[in-house]
Amino acid sequence: MSTFGDIIADEKPVLIDFYADWCGPCKTLGPILKEVKTELGEDIKIIKIDVDKNQQLATKYQVKGVPTMMLFKNGGQLWRQSGVLQKQEIIDIILSKA
Repeated sequence: MSTFGDIIADEKPVLIDFYADWCGPCKTLGPILKEVKTELGEDIKIIKIDVDKNQQLATKYQVKGVPTMMLFKNGGQLWRQSGVLQKQEIIDIILSKA
C-alpha cells in the first residue's frame, strides 16, 4: 500500500483534492476534475482526500477550507489553491507548473 509521501513523490504531476462530503463546492469540483483527468490522461494523477477521514493529513498541510487543491511533483508542492476552478484553468495551471 502506498503512503501519501510515496504518492506525491511521483515523477508525474499529482493533483490532490482535499474535500468533504458535506461541501457543496466540492461536489461542483468533482466532475470538473474528472474532465481534467479525461483530457490529461496518464500525464497526471488526481487523488481525492476526504478531510473528515484524514484529519492528520489535512492538518499537516494546513487545509483550512475545502475544496483545496494542491499540485505535487517529485515530492515538492508546486501550487495550492482553495475553491472551485474551471477545467481549463486547472489544466493550464498543471501544464505551466509541472
